[in-house]
Amino acid sequence: MNFSEVFKLSGLLCKFSPDGKYLVSGGGRARGVETLTRSRVARSGLSSVWAADGPSAGVGSPTLSEGGEYVLFPFSFPLRITVWSLCTKSVSYIKYPKACQQGITFTRDGRHMALAERRDCKDYVSVFVCSDWQLLRVRPGHADTTLTGEGMWAPNGCVLAVWDTCLEYKVLLYSLDGRLLSAFCAYEWSLGVKSVAWSPSSQFLAVGSYDGKVRILNHVTWKMITEFGHPAAVSNPKTVVYKEAQKSPKLGLGRLPFPPPRATSESKYEIASVPASLQTLKPLTDRANPKIGVGMLAFSPDSYFLATRNDNVPNAVWVWDMQKLRLFVVLEQLSPVRLFQWDPQQPRLAICTAGSKVYLWSPAGCVSVQVPGEGDFPVLSLCWHCSGDSLALLSKDHFCLCFLETEEGVSLAVRQRDSHT
Repeated sequence: MNFSEVFKLSGLLCKFSPDGKYLVSGGGRARGVETLTRSRVARSGLSSVWAADGPSAGVGSPTLSEGGEYVLFPFSFPLRITVWSLCTKSVSYIKYPKACQQGITFTRDGRHMALAERRDCKDYVSVFVCSDWQLLRVRPGHADTTLTGEGMWAPNGCVLAVWDTCLEYKVLLYSLDGRLLSAFCAYEWSLGVKSVAWSPSSQFLAVGSYDGKVRILNHVTWKMITEFGHPAAVSNPKTVVYKEAQKSPKLGLGRLPFPPPRATSESKYEIASVPASLQTLKPLTDRANPKIGVGMLAFSPDSYFLATRNDNVPNAVWVWDMQKLRLFVVLEQLSPVRLFQWDPQQPRLAICTAGSKVYLWSPAGCVSVQVPGEGDFPVLSLCWHCSGDSLALLSKDHFCLCFLETEEGVSLAVRQRDSHT
């Protein structure tokens, strides 16, 4: 495993293009955009720089079109989205976007984009053709639903899932031609949907809720087939529980160096005996956005596994076997899990906890890797390259690339997966 040099970053704005040729990063007080070719990162190869076109136009989180030809940026004022072409350097604008974190979603083939809009005090979901950014159709929100603007296309591009605010549990499923296929509601009079994820095969839709459960919907009837809970103790003997253990380095006898070296600590995973208790966090229910419920979930690229995080068990990552519909592995970290993401090519999960380490899990096992460099490099976020051979590790003001050896252990991981399923 090798690491590149460190590059400057602003606002955690960094993402690979879908074709893997470019790396988009924000710089200059989050008011500009830089694109670097990945093959030239080691030589600080800067491809292009754009700047915001207004003195008060703050740049939001960037979104790359699925084909990697366009960069979309929402602006705080005026309320619009700017579309920059990486090929022709042309600029287009889209009006009426709704202020939300996940209001833009693309089909996997890159032909269509769904956007949450707010027109005349009403919520809409608009579908655009990405080749010329023409409006294809506008779908009004359900009569009893106030759209948060969060939606997600199925990987096959045939179904769009849109969900309500956290105040009400409702998931709407639309076909590409605008028909409402189903409306799913698990319960009423309580906080509702917190996270949603499609399986890469489009066969399952996982819905994480504030009650600490994940509900799995099937693609035939759009009914729930099972639900996964997140108890504070793991009692199933078939479930493997990995716990991170930290050891401080032993100082040798003799003369101590001056100045003293930067304090580092080794970390490894230990298999805990079952039943195993997990660290829980008592939520403050009298405050806004309580730390409860399933706030993060993601399917592996082969749809074999589902990774989840229950926010009031913040140090644990739960990995579920989607063939047997049972808990497969639990990984408990020393610090709260900030983000996890699957390798796009194989069932390998990368985890970061805002520390100076990155963690990798696969059916073959798990490992903790220290990020080298001078000073601290807290990994606040990460993203995979489409080939699965590298990771972008993001700190507050810097980022670097982590290059992995892809051939080693891939066949072993697949054999381990098949032996457990």
